[in-house]
Amino acid sequence: MYMTGFADEAAKGLDGQIKATLELGWRHMESRAVDGVNLTDVTDAAFDEIEAKLKDAGVTVNCFGSAIANWGKQINEPFDSSLEESKRAIPRMHRLGCKLIRIMSFAVLKERGPDDQMKEERFERLRALVDLFEVEGLLPVHENCMNYGGMSAHHTLELIENVPGLKLVFDTGNPVFTDDRSKPEPYPKQSAWEFYEAVRNHVAYVHIKDGIWDADTGTCEHTYCGEGQGDVIRIMTDLVKSGYDGGISIEPHLGAVFHDPSVTSTDDKRYAMYVEYGKRMETIIRNAEKGDWT
Repeated sequence: MYMTGFADEAAKGLDGQIKATLELGWRHMESRAVDGVNLTDVTDAAFDEIEAKLKDAGVTVNCFGSAIANWGKQINEPFDSSLEESKRAIPRMHRLGCKLIRIMSFAVLKERGPDDQMKEERFERLRALVDLFEVEGLLPVHENCMNYGGMSAHHTLELIENVPGLKLVFDTGNPVFTDDRSKPEPYPKQSAWEFYEAVRNHVAYVHIKDGIWDADTGTCEHTYCGEGQGDVIRIMTDLVKSGYDGGISIEPHLGAVFHDPSVTSTDDKRYAMYVEYGKRMETIIRNAEKGDWT
């Protein structure tokens, strides 16, 4: 098992991202954006500089936090953008020695019910994406986010059944604020533990965030790991007991949220919260390994 994280939540620039990673004693970071631009979209010159700085620091990118087929992409629109992002990502992954890339299953069609989501088109597109990466020896992992698979554990398992070779990155925090659309309306929020328990045999990577859902305001207050409703301690204990040996990637959502620019803090506070979050997550893992929660 190894620790990593969405370093763009520590700092916008690569220097700060590397600094936070090394301060935690880690050698890996999950790269989503540098100076606000996704790693698949930065210019060739910028990527050359990123590659050189990472090499000099002895830090590796263990996973591309791509926007491929994410909540900003519609299933009833052309497939071109996700295909092009994938084709740009592949050579860059090879250059960085990175094997994992986060993908999704396109945005939920809000005007349609859970049984009317063009699922066959989604399956076909994801099969094409998985094939692109698999032939290159790379592993795309699907995140339970604001997408088809994220509607419930049932919908994620549908993807697994219909997309050979697809594995999962399970996010502990997303169920806290996401409707369970496998159940009747009004949809309840998902249970992180129940979702994890249903899909854990297919989990190849883990994102850690946590939060508390406020039904009165319809908002989620993100918390430090283990302090919310994301069942982080229970899930981490189960992962340790099961012999999980993949990555644990923190995504605090405390000082910054990539898709919500309203969540901001000073650069120093953002950096400090990221490092503190990483330390707390390490404590949770140590306790899980000892079986000690006193």
